[in-house]
Amino acid sequence: MAHLKRWITAIVALPFLLVLMLKGGAFLFALFISVIGIVALGEYYRIVFTPTPNLIKDPVTAFGFLICPLMIWAAYVTSFESIILLITLNLLVSGCYSLRQFRSDVRAVERLFKQVFGILYIPLLLSFLVLIRNSSQGLVWIFFLLVMVFACDTGAFYIGTWLGRNKLCPSVSPNKTIEGSIGGLAAALIAGGIYRLYVIPDLALGKVMLLSIIIGIVGQIGDLFESECKRYGHIKDSGSILPGHGGLLDRIDALLFAAPVVYCFKQYLL
Repeated sequence: MAHLKRWITAIVALPFLLVLMLKGGAFLFALFISVIGIVALGEYYRIVFTPTPNLIKDPVTAFGFLICPLMIWAAYVTSFESIILLITLNLLVSGCYSLRQFRSDVRAVERLFKQVFGILYIPLLLSFLVLIRNSSQGLVWIFFLLVMVFACDTGAFYIGTWLGRNKLCPSVSPNKTIEGSIGGLAAALIAGGIYRLYVIPDLALGKVMLLSIIIGIVGQIGDLFESECKRYGHIKDSGSILPGHGGLLDRIDALLFAAPVVYCFKQYLL
């Protein structure tokens, strides 16, 4: 039943994503990523803050919700300086507020660290998707990234389910196996080869295979990292917004870690 829900959700969401990326243009893509960032940041807050505050009324989390879309739009206009300034502004404002709170709550510093890290984890990493989209052949590389992450995730899930015996990282994610991880990497390599054959034939096969395997590795690390956060927060899923998939952060955890890799590879190694 869980598998069926996963596929139904994917089938329903896929046409929307395709239309958005093919017809929506860079502006709507940045707007969409901004919404994703806000939702994912809210899920992150609910994971790490115990007890969970009122996310809108709490100044620390509310300021994070303000900074998040501003960072995405700074990426949209390719203003790297603005992204750094927004990260700095968030630290300064949140730090000042923690000083005010420390006298009555010694956990104010811990809350500060969690909020600042959330800004680095969610909107900063999502910004790379916008930077990729706005670069030369941006759509081609956005689709490449999505195909690689989807292939690796699907391969790891089914190979792990059918053949998995040896635990990959049981302290963080008991259900993930070494066999599943290898299956995910193999699926990413196959998908990368097919994508190169039909979409980017001019790119050297060796570079595509290298990038595919790196995305597979880094994406799985991103998945495990989010599982580590959930372990810390003692929850199973980051949310329930996607039937069969859990929360939005559960779906983009690998993408968050893989996006900067693709951007750097495209900008500096091609």
